[in-house]
Amino acid sequence: MTRTDGNGEGTGAETRGDRPVVRLEGITKTFGEVVANEDVDFTLREGEIHALLGENGSGKTTLMSVLYGLYDQDEGSIVVDSEPRRFDSPQDAMAAGIGMIHQHFQLVAPMTVLQNVVLGTEPTRRGLVDEAAARERIESLCSRYGFDVDRHLDTPVEELDLGTRQRVEIVKSLYRGAEILVFDEPTAVLTPQEVDALIGLLDDLREAGRSIVFISHKLDEVLAAADRITVLRDGRAIGTVRASETSEGELARMMVGREVLFDRLSRETQPGEPVLEVEGLRVDGDRGLERVSDVSFGVREREILGIAGVQGNGQTELVEALTGLRPVGAGTIRFRGEEITETGRRTRIEAGIAYVPEDRQTDGLVQRYDLVRNALLGNQTVAPYSVDGWLDWSRVSAHAEEVVREFDVQTSGTGAEAASLSGGNQQKFIVGREIGHDPELMIAAHPTRGVDIGSIEFIHNRLIELRDEGLGVVVVSSKLDEIRKLSDRIAVMYDGAFIETVDPESVTEEELGLLMAGHDLGDGPTESDPAEAEP
Repeated sequence: MTRTDGNGEGTGAETRGDRPVVRLEGITKTFGEVVANEDVDFTLREGEIHALLGENGSGKTTLMSVLYGLYDQDEGSIVVDSEPRRFDSPQDAMAAGIGMIHQHFQLVAPMTVLQNVVLGTEPTRRGLVDEAAARERIESLCSRYGFDVDRHLDTPVEELDLGTRQRVEIVKSLYRGAEILVFDEPTAVLTPQEVDALIGLLDDLREAGRSIVFISHKLDEVLAAADRITVLRDGRAIGTVRASETSEGELARMMVGREVLFDRLSRETQPGEPVLEVEGLRVDGDRGLERVSDVSFGVREREILGIAGVQGNGQTELVEALTGLRPVGAGTIRFRGEEITETGRRTRIEAGIAYVPEDRQTDGLVQRYDLVRNALLGNQTVAPYSVDGWLDWSRVSAHAEEVVREFDVQTSGTGAEAASLSGGNQQKFIVGREIGHDPELMIAAHPTRGVDIGSIEFIHNRLIELRDEGLGVVVVSSKLDEIRKLSDRIAVMYDGAFIETVDPESVTEEELGLLMAGHDLGDGPTESDPAEAEP
């Protein structure tokens, strides 16, 4: 592996050109007593993809927010195209040719794609918006870069899938003349297929001469996408490496300062009594169409059932039915032998069913609540927080503090609002909160989405500990490595049904990928349906 100096210079990294288009020198940014960036140097060259890699809270987004004019640096300098700059707003950065595609899209959902792209920069003719000129320019951009956004120009953004919304964000930046593009955790909400498509788009943009910063904590993706990788840890730049001359293991050590376990975790326990039994489940989606079709399965004590599938194949509706958030059209759900099909979420919480939702922003937390009140969510009637109908706030506060401490949630304190936490720290808080309620069944939907490598390892280990302590665990994920690492059995969901249940020790990622795409493996490494297994 070849390291560069702090500026990313000096050792012949693989780039398309040597001319720096952005140079950040000695950037320091603090928020009160919290040091987000400390004396950071970073260089982006012309026509390269430079990944900014680090754990949640390492300072990646803050550093790029300084470049984009969202924050003023306390110390240091910004040089763009050899000219010293200081951006007081994103408008200043955009005027200098810098665009930023945020993790949470900056789009107006009821407005059309065309309206979103031109918003604030509408072309006019005789005092009116020249929609024809805007349409022509957007179509030209889409044709040049191979986007399919132009066929959705009259579609409201709220009707688009997440991958298409992201492409709208990219077109919006290109429409404003961005030559330097910053992608902030761009794959956090994408399916594996959408991730592959995005990396292809980044290659196309680079070939067209754009310079790209790719912010991520995902090792495989930065290795696939980037020319060079700069690693941040605790706000400091640890080093810059060529993507072609490093490995996931080395990058992980740079990120967290220690070895990280990537292998499948060992199994030493045997399943016990049934915890969850589902038979013939049918569930409708929001539009009245059936999204879960005759699904049957079981989960036992000391067992993790992984549910794999491309997002949008009924997993969301299945999980909502299991947790009491969506009515069941047909079939039965039993918990510890007792039917709970018609019960609501509160009854299931009180019974001991914990839930980590797939959307932490809207379903997992109240963003304007502090962490103490968020620690209580869903458990307002549950002991020891509720005593004779009265809330014991001292116990709630102690629970919040325990979650922050045990799950290493980076925050100024439990009085901080959830909105002040990074996405990964929000996820750790939710997982810790749910584990702390001493459940008997854990249902975790995408438990490590948007979480860094060190936190992923921690959450995985805690889920394994729950299993070993006797819980039944259901993990829903589109990440094949996660499903194979955690699961005792894997049920693959496609088009609303479980099409195969496989052994994670035998099945390959390629075979799982085929199953997720709806292909039959024939006589591959399958097991009996879990609902038919003997306890």
